[in-house]
Amino acid sequence: MQELSSVERISRQLKHLPVDRVGLMEDFWVHTIKSWVEQGKMPAGQSAAEHFGLDLETCWAFNLKVDHKWVDKLVAEDEDTQTFLDGNGATLRRHKKHDSTPEHINYSIADRAAWEERAKPFLTVERERIKLDRFRQARQRCQEQQRFFCWGGVNVFEAIHPVVGHENMLLGMALDPDWVKDMADTFADLLIGLMEVMFAEAGKPDGIWFYDDMGFRGRPFMSPEMYRELIFPAHQKTIAFVHSQGLPVIMHSCGFIEPLLPGLIEAGIDCLQAIEVKAGMDLLRIYKQYGHKITLMGGIDVRPVANNDLPGIEREVMAKLPLVMGNNGFIFHSDHSIPQSTDYETFQYFLELGRSVGRYKNW
Repeated sequence: MQELSSVERISRQLKHLPVDRVGLMEDFWVHTIKSWVEQGKMPAGQSAAEHFGLDLETCWAFNLKVDHKWVDKLVAEDEDTQTFLDGNGATLRRHKKHDSTPEHINYSIADRAAWEERAKPFLTVERERIKLDRFRQARQRCQEQQRFFCWGGVNVFEAIHPVVGHENMLLGMALDPDWVKDMADTFADLLIGLMEVMFAEAGKPDGIWFYDDMGFRGRPFMSPEMYRELIFPAHQKTIAFVHSQGLPVIMHSCGFIEPLLPGLIEAGIDCLQAIEVKAGMDLLRIYKQYGHKITLMGGIDVRPVANNDLPGIEREVMAKLPLVMGNNGFIFHSDHSIPQSTDYETFQYFLELGRSVGRYKNW
């Protein structure tokens, strides 16, 4: 049988149908690609998906900030960092020299009263929140190259904490759950409204890639019961809308979120990514329990890749990939993203190992 296109391959894998090989996908820190371009390993301006022949590409297109017209204001700077005030009224410190999650300094919206007065009324569906030209161009490029194309963006948990901060949000879950439910519902409605506008004006993608980091090392941010009460209804609402459009949902969640998986599967996700090993996630265990219900993407420990340890990469891939490709529902991906310490040749080795080992002999 002839080799499948990327659209065909990923579409079939999300339904656990036979394919020629596992799909290939990867994420990179910005400075990783920048470094490879500076070294002459990659041409400037070319997407990593195109350069490496990946099967899936995402495009971010929504601005969910309270004030979506706000331009980040520099309020402090030193040799290594810059501190900004953003459109959510949040003060964040970012490193200049490497990629990292911003340090949270202060949130001006920290309780229900501030949310109701200074945030909720402004979180309305407006065309200007959508980068339609960026979405159209990425969609057209992927169509021409027959690559599976996802709109990528945050879901409600990842939309709330940039406004109020993790600490205020998690305290609110315990002390004022109705406030958190209101925030989740507000962002769910905003996401659905923006998707409706985007689909009507620029067409549909092949799938939706939601980001909702709900865990850290060893445990999720909330109990399964709290997830079901406060976040699950908004997940179910947004995923049901996506399914009503005939599209699958890939859910990215860093950290240890295994206790939340029954709820996420009930909410309707079609695929889980990233399955972070260093946080305690175990790809083989999750595959055994849930691999027949959803597609899995990730779970291959990135640390040997980051350390340019080729024998370690081979051990990691061979210990997992031949097993988890058993039901056609595994997409090859590291358990997070490729950091700047990774040599270009190391990543090529990692990717080509996945491409060759992940080929189905009976295709």
